[in-house]
Amino acid sequence: MPEGTPRPRRGATTIEEVARAAGVSRQTISNALNAPQRVRPDTLARVTAAIRELGYQPDQSARSLRSGARRTLGYLAPVDDPFDPNPLMAGFLEALVDAAGAQGQRVLLFRPGQGRAGGAVQGLAQDAAQDAAGPLAAIDELVAARQVDGLVLADVLGDDPRIGHVVRAGLPFVTFGRTGPGQPQHWVDIANDTAMAVVVRHLAALGHRRIGYVGRAEDLPWMAARRAGFLAEAARLGLSAVTAARPDVAAVRELLRGPERPTAFAAGSDLLALDVYEAVRAEGLAVGPAGVAITGFHDTPLCRHLHPALTSVRLPLRTIAAALVERLLGQVRGEAPPAGGLELAAELVVRASSRTGP
Repeated sequence: MPEGTPRPRRGATTIEEVARAAGVSRQTISNALNAPQRVRPDTLARVTAAIRELGYQPDQSARSLRSGARRTLGYLAPVDDPFDPNPLMAGFLEALVDAAGAQGQRVLLFRPGQGRAGGAVQGLAQDAAQDAAGPLAAIDELVAARQVDGLVLADVLGDDPRIGHVVRAGLPFVTFGRTGPGQPQHWVDIANDTAMAVVVRHLAALGHRRIGYVGRAEDLPWMAARRAGFLAEAARLGLSAVTAARPDVAAVRELLRGPERPTAFAAGSDLLALDVYEAVRAEGLAVGPAGVAITGFHDTPLCRHLHPALTSVRLPLRTIAAALVERLLGQVRGEAPPAGGLELAAELVVRASSRTGP
């Protein structure tokens, strides 16, 4: 039998059998499963080996009844157009499920106007009577049903009403995105302005002195931060920086027809970069450092399939998700939350749309 394969048994393995095999107490096994940071590394390794050898499966339902914990985290998913889904948030959900699973947790996915669910990523059945209830009512239903130990929110705005609502409900929560002043700072986010400054320095290093920016929805804090980072770094480097009047192909073409047309564009998202590709080619120009260099933001899968492949800012989604889960579980355990949010760096992935050479 290959090493690490659980040994088949006629009956369910008990925690006492694992304790005997590992040469430790029953409490040590419990600590290894529920609070591994309390167990010495060599002991934890021995317990883990015994669990694998004996094929032990903890009784999650019994553990939940004893502790009052549901071992389930709720994720209030942004409402997307099913025919135009957000690939970034799909990637974040996958990372969140993996991060929760690594901590022995499940993720309950729900949206406003939806009801009960089941499964590891539990999609909630549509309840037509609640379609207009909105996210606050959805949160109330989740709290009343006692389905989750804590909540993950995304697409958070500075004055987001969900934050105060969750605080009043007394439910532990974390956010992907920054909460506003006076609100609990239980957030994890990237440094959007810094990431865009890295983009500007990259384009300047290629020799571009006239750079355009294409963004949208400046009331969205992450988009506002990207635009601010672009303008500040361009000014610091003494570059000529222009922003498109609108986030569409026509506005980019207007800039390309001007007397001081940009030789490079930084887009606030990968989808906006597609509009820049179209505008550049509609004007009979080439995409790339020999023509018009283009960068995006988010590094969604489409970047690798464009021609030329798109340079983009990659968000560390797995690191973000792991940090959110760790912070949320800390609150669930009753630990004092960190005083402030956690800001993470993003990575610029350079591809042919703004790269010289092969």
